Amino acid sequence: MRIIIRYIFKVIHYTVGPLLLLWEKLATPAGVKRPAEEQQQVDASTRNLVLYQFLMCPFCVTVRRTIKRLSLDIETRDALRDMNSRQQLLQGGGQIQVPCLRITDEQGNVTWMYESRAIVHYLQTVYAPQTLDGPA
Repeated sequence: MRIIIRYIFKVIHYTVGPLLLLWEKLATPAGVKRPAEEQQQVDASTRNLVLYQFLMCPFCVTVRRTIKRLSLDIETRDALRDMNSRQQLLQGGGQIQVPCLRITDEQGNVTWMYESRAIVHYLQTVYAPQTLDGPA
């Protein structure tokens, strides 16, 4: 029975996964337009961020869409297919769970942030353009 359930989930994964990727490509959100100088500052700030992800993970798709919407230049690493990235995720974060955002501060301290909602909230709080009413 367990093997049947495993195959059912694999079929669902390999059916829904490509549809998610197609949706991500076709419905790419428009990025935030910033003045060139401000975008350069944002790009410099995001050099210390790395997103560990699986390509067809729906939670990773959510985080990648937020990254595109906020026009962020964040390095992504495929922790499913790249064994070096997978090992870094396990050693640094302590578990193979995606999405995971590795944040390195100015002092070199590293924080491993799991959970798509937490990552999206962090990115919106730090990088969303400020308006009179608060973050966009």
